[in-house]
Amino acid sequence: QVQLVESGGGLVQSGGSLRLSCATSGFIFSLNAMGWYRQAPGKQRELVARITFSGNTNYADSVKGRFTISRDDAKDMVYLQMNSLKPEDTAVYYCNNLDYPAYWGQGTQVIVSS
Repeated sequence: QVQLVESGGGLVQSGGSLRLSCATSGFIFSLNAMGWYRQAPGKQRELVARITFSGNTNYADSVKGRFTISRDDAKDMVYLQMNSLKPEDTAVYYCNNLDYPAYWGQGTQVIVSS
């Protein structure tokens, strides 16, 4: 059974940083692409960063240069380092196995105050 558990969210001032973590189980992590999504109130869930099994990364234009996705295949973990946070980054953040996209964790709330 695929399980995804996000952590690391919180309240931070504009310009601050947070590091999100996602613990995974139930699949062969090293073979799968992973992504971080976010959903702000009243908006659709959007993909902000993805990393392939080989470590190639892509970012949404809105976070490019500020967010960094990484993975640790030894720990079955995926991370999102978020720097220079803006109020518009406020959302619930979810990790996702892009090869098994039906599974979601509970998400972790990020609030950026101005």
